[in-house]
Amino acid sequence: MEIDNLNSLKAKNIKAKNVDEVFKDVISRPISTASIALTAMQDAMKPQKQTVLIQDENQLFENSLRTLLEELVVQAVTEEVPVMHLGRLTGPEDDGRGLVTRLLDIVLYLCERGHVEGGMVFQLLEDLTEVSTIKDCKEVFGYIEGKQETLGKPELFGRGKLVMLRTCNQLLRRLSKANDVVFCGRILMFLAHFFPLSERSAVNIKGIFNTSNETKYEKDPPADGVLLDFNFYKIFWSLQEHFCNPAYLVQYPARWQAFSTSLATVLQTFEAQPLGDEDESSSHLDEEDDATFNIKYLTSSNLLSLELKDPGFRRHILVQCLIVFDYLKTPGKTEKEGPRESLREEVKTHEEHVRKLLEITPPKGKEFIAAIEHILERERNWVWWKRDGCPPFERVVHERKTVQDSKRRTRWRLGNKELSQLWKWAESNPNALTDISRVKVPSVLEYWKPLAEDMDPAAGIEPEYHHKKNRVYCWKGLRFAARQDLEGFSRVAEQGIEGVVPLELLPAEVRAKLHGKNLERAKQKGAKKEEEGVASVVSADDSQLNGRGAMVDTAQDMEDAQTIIPDSIPPPDAVNLSTNERPDEEETGKASETASKSKMKEEFSRSDIPASSLSNDTKSESRGTVRKRAHPDL
Repeated sequence: MEIDNLNSLKAKNIKAKNVDEVFKDVISRPISTASIALTAMQDAMKPQKQTVLIQDENQLFENSLRTLLEELVVQAVTEEVPVMHLGRLTGPEDDGRGLVTRLLDIVLYLCERGHVEGGMVFQLLEDLTEVSTIKDCKEVFGYIEGKQETLGKPELFGRGKLVMLRTCNQLLRRLSKANDVVFCGRILMFLAHFFPLSERSAVNIKGIFNTSNETKYEKDPPADGVLLDFNFYKIFWSLQEHFCNPAYLVQYPARWQAFSTSLATVLQTFEAQPLGDEDESSSHLDEEDDATFNIKYLTSSNLLSLELKDPGFRRHILVQCLIVFDYLKTPGKTEKEGPRESLREEVKTHEEHVRKLLEITPPKGKEFIAAIEHILERERNWVWWKRDGCPPFERVVHERKTVQDSKRRTRWRLGNKELSQLWKWAESNPNALTDISRVKVPSVLEYWKPLAEDMDPAAGIEPEYHHKKNRVYCWKGLRFAARQDLEGFSRVAEQGIEGVVPLELLPAEVRAKLHGKNLERAKQKGAKKEEEGVASVVSADDSQLNGRGAMVDTAQDMEDAQTIIPDSIPPPDAVNLSTNERPDEEETGKASETASKSKMKEEFSRSDIPASSLSNDTKSESRGTVRKRAHPDL
């Protein structure tokens, strides 16, 4: 095992030396990159595949090139020549490239064509900037700017964007913000062009302020200074503490009060000392002076009187005020984060004062304030874009199919095919919209069937795709149920939109889960009503049977009474019987029945017991009374 490891290590060392020798020879000759790059890689690595390196070969090739690049930098330092000019030819053979430039060109060509890993050239550029001086880094960065279009291609950008971002950030940390302002600006401009606008790594999503940028000024008055001027000096430079973090002005009312008071004092001082035309010449900077112009002003108390006469200095402070005001006017994501109403009024007052001072500040005050307002307006658009989550600006372009010239283009009466077909739907086109065959109202079961299928657990439909998430569908269904299914519509308050679905559409499990309690209550009520109905029918039958029995007993008693009465006592109507016809037995029975009923009602009305509360016992007693009257001997 150890022998195999030693053999593989020896083979890698041999390949590394081979790469070093081959590429040193290649970059020493002014040959076209496209004609020599692939051949050099194949001669140095002898890859398993003819034109593409595999993973282990890529790593070995990259390490060998990084070692070669380090040797070239050391050679440039030894010879005291710029790194990018090392090995540059003179005379007619000079192609403007040194050894390092040719090496980078070859690696970039191989990465672009996919012969080696796409991030290899970014790694070499990072190593080169780390071992170079600031002066050499400017030339290295010039090479990066020249290859920006190639480095930004999708096949390279995806592999090396993080390495390039790290390289630029490391350069910015090494540079001085006061002495290397132009170089810092070049790096920032490159990043802005290299990365897309929607790249989140280049956006301050949280809106964090750079609180480390402190402005130091004198806290104690000098021995020979005037106290009044020093008080204004402290008030003036204390504004920078509020400019550094404007979020505190909204969160802490005491800080806003201090800022508002100090700002009012400074603006009154600016207004009391207006600038004339003689101060306009001091605001012009020559081109040579522009290169050494710094954005930081000196804070010595002895210089304040001179700085107040400088129009550029005044504009610098007033523009800072406008930036802070623009931040304070921007509404927050919530009501708590936004500014108060009283604060908005004060901001509006101060903003108008600042604008007036900028307009009267020479030179070209009105043009200057118009340019600043335009910049702030663009800045507001960026703020809203960040608050919306940085949506991408790129839009997908759909390729349109080109119509062949041989085919004649169809001409439509109303401009296009759809409008022409719509017009031909009916002979009388205005009536087409109200055609009966066109308007179809589905049934309740048909409309709620999709939602019932969603509610079935066996269907396996995910909750976000349910029809109940569709507000239009639910709204139409409720209107439909309110017209045709009031019982289902009444369940929406208790069970939601799922309660409106008819029971016959729901599976047994879902029906028991949603309407189990309601179904049990309905069954209990139905059983109770059935019991009450049976009891009422039985009581009615009993009362009817009792009535018939009483009638039979009364008729029998009357017949018995007539048989007992002696023949010598004629009945009251005996005289009439001789002249009139004798009534038949049925009429006699009905008359006697009616007489007995009327007599019983009279007795009941005299007593306090209602007729409805009489039981069968009472009825039997009344029968006994009638018998006693008919048969006194009983």
